[in-house]
Amino acid sequence: MSILDDIVADTRELIAKRKHQTPLAELKKRPLFGDHEPLSLAEALKQRGMSFIAEVKKASPSKGVIRDPFQPAQIAQSYANHGAAAISVLTEPLHFQGSLESLAWIRAHVPDTPLLRKDFIVDPYQLVEAKAVGADAVLLIATALEAGALYDLHAQAEELGLSCLVEVYTHEDLDKIDFDQISLLGVNNRNLHTFEVDIANSLDIFQHVPRSVGWVSESGLSDPETLVRLRQNGVNGVLIGEHFMRADDPGQALTDLRDAAREIAIAQQQ
Repeated sequence: MSILDDIVADTRELIAKRKHQTPLAELKKRPLFGDHEPLSLAEALKQRGMSFIAEVKKASPSKGVIRDPFQPAQIAQSYANHGAAAISVLTEPLHFQGSLESLAWIRAHVPDTPLLRKDFIVDPYQLVEAKAVGADAVLLIATALEAGALYDLHAQAEELGLSCLVEVYTHEDLDKIDFDQISLLGVNNRNLHTFEVDIANSLDIFQHVPRSVGWVSESGLSDPETLVRLRQNGVNGVLIGEHFMRADDPGQALTDLRDAAREIAIAQQQ
């Protein structure tokens, strides 16, 4: 079993408890469920050049606590002020120390930037949760889902107005996906078993994904040279968390990385 299997098993147990504590009908009565018109993640990633999905993350299974003290709304505001195309918010509580409350706080402070609920979505209940706290998009991990479940969750998310970033780890994951139905595909660069980052493998996977779908590279990204390489190979966006979380000012770290990548790209063209 991989760490993903463990997290999914824990997630299913948590969902069963939350369904009992907060019935679906109660979630749908919350103001944000009806009042917030979700922003399009795909449209946000169409800006010229490389788009950044900047992540708000306190901890991870492989690295432990990454940022302490952890002030999610302040971090998200910094990202928005420095031009993040979207903000990813970890809401998984046991392994990443995330929470839905963090996403709700961020929504209140950052109204105009798309928010991605990054969690291990295995049940339609979680989609309603996401909308009820003001999320605009959800992550769907193909590795964690059967093809039928992936299709159903994607369709149900769209019915709620939520965008979907479908994430894969391997070539085999691509067999689960109907590319006519999705707008964004993310490739996670990290091996689930070794935690090693392999950009070359990710780029190879992208070459089997239609250009009609937006490409997002995820995990283990921190140097401008890699960003330039990704962009030159057709990648539209990057999702970066730990590199920014370890900086004194996460938003400034975003600007610094983007500017450094731009300078390298310009120098290569001369």
